[in-house]
This record gives sequence, C-alpha cells and structure tokens, in this order.
Amino acid sequence: MSALPEHRTTASQDRGELARMVMKLLDHWQLGTEDQAALLGLAPSNRAALNRYRKGDPIGTSRDQYERVGHLLGIHKNLRLLFPQNRDLAYRWMCTRNRAFDNLTPVQVIREYGFAGLLMVRAYLDRSRGI
Repeated sequence: MSALPEHRTTASQDRGELARMVMKLLDHWQLGTEDQAALLGLAPSNRAALNRYRKGDPIGTSRDQYERVGHLLGIHKNLRLLFPQNRDLAYRWMCTRNRAFDNLTPVQVIREYGFAGLLMVRAYLDRSRGI
C-alpha cells in the first residue's frame, strides 16, 4: 500500500492565489488601475501593489483587505447567479449606472463611501437574490 504525497499549501500561497483571483475579477470588470486600487482599499497611485498581486504575490494580511476581497468575490458570485445566461452583463454591471444608487455606478458608490459602499453594493445584490 503506497501513500500518496500530501500536497500542503502555505497561507502565503493561499493569499497569492487569492490575489490572482481578485485581480482577474477586476480585469473582467474592466476597471482602471485607480478603481482597482480603490476597491482594494489602496491608494489610487499604488500600481506597484496591483502589479505584485497580479503576479501572485500574497495579498496583504490586514483584515480590511481580506474582507474587501471576500465582499468583491461575493459580489461576483451574486452577479453570476443573477445573470447566469449573460456573462457580459454580469461583468458590466459594476460600471453601469443604477437607480438604486442615485444613478451612480456600483464602483462610484464604493469609491465615494469606501468600505461602507462595498457593503451597500453587496447588500443590494444579496437582497436582489432574496438572501
């Protein structure tokens, strides 16, 4: 009986994979670097961090950044479930004006209100799905 070698990932590898995943999502949403940075809670000019995350460097260890990434991925999940037959609409939604947000785009809401704006967008989508 031979044992299969265990594949263990480190927390750093997991955070690197999380970074790649969220950067790919931000690319699907076709956001500029300033919007990408704002959604991740970074300074608008922090292109270096975005480039590191895109390469798979571990995303920051702060609770704020983990929660932001979690909410962004939750928003993505909601959009995919709300628009299962229209991937383009799911990807465009973040940059589309919405009456529920006083005719701002969800990205503008997040930029204007910060983490609270991120929660507003996520809660809106959760309610839309009946969660």
